Amino acid sequence: MKKNIIYNEDMLKGIDKIDDNSIDLIVADPPYGLGKDYGNNSDKLKYKEHLEWNYRWIDAVIPKLKTSGSFYIFLTWQYSPEIFSYIKTKMEMLNEIIWDRRVPSMGGSTRKFSSVHDTIGFFAKDRKKYYFDLDSIRIPYDEATKKARTRSIFVGKKWLELGYNPKDIWSISRIHAQAPEREKHPTQKPLKILDRIIKSSCPKNGLVFDPFMGTGTTAISAIKNDRNYIGFELNKEYSLLIENRIKKTKQELNYNLFL
Repeated sequence: MKKNIIYNEDMLKGIDKIDDNSIDLIVADPPYGLGKDYGNNSDKLKYKEHLEWNYRWIDAVIPKLKTSGSFYIFLTWQYSPEIFSYIKTKMEMLNEIIWDRRVPSMGGSTRKFSSVHDTIGFFAKDRKKYYFDLDSIRIPYDEATKKARTRSIFVGKKWLELGYNPKDIWSISRIHAQAPEREKHPTQKPLKILDRIIKSSCPKNGLVFDPFMGTGTTAISAIKNDRNYIGFELNKEYSLLIENRIKKTKQELNYNLFL
């Protein structure tokens, strides 16, 4: 099986290219069923059809995970209850993570509360054996907090020096139009989120699988964090965009080696 490759095809047609029990981490950001334009009709299925399509690809990817593997899936609240319930019949659910996109307070809905979050499901194939490295993603305490905890009962506490658990609400800004990271894609996810997922749930030199690569952020994070990647992207333009991002990232990393 090849590694560090992205196939420009429908993942359901190409899934046999990936060996069973070979993947350390699956990160999936499928179409949300909200009618977004991805250059095809993948996000324009009706409610029942959208759920059935999700169930098909989920069934196809789970066998690819190692026993120690994990599965993260980005969803919107409109479909997360049904899809989470379905995955829970096959895997252990560890967290429902709320991604607060830090949407500005101006404007928004006038007949209901404005939606400002995405939902991320975190699942494990085996609750006792899945890989998870909390120390790699701890958030450092500020100096004032450290000073306030200098009493003897805190001396030598690992968590005080390394930082705290990010918990299950992630307040990370969406990628604004003017951000250097921004690509021409309607639902691009921030690199900071993928870094947190990959560092915590895939060992060094492990293999990350993304069935819907989009702009390739999963691959970029894998490269920057010394992991391998494999995935699919249906849209030819996005596939070319990913190739350019990967090339640019590798050039930057090689440059940094000589600084």
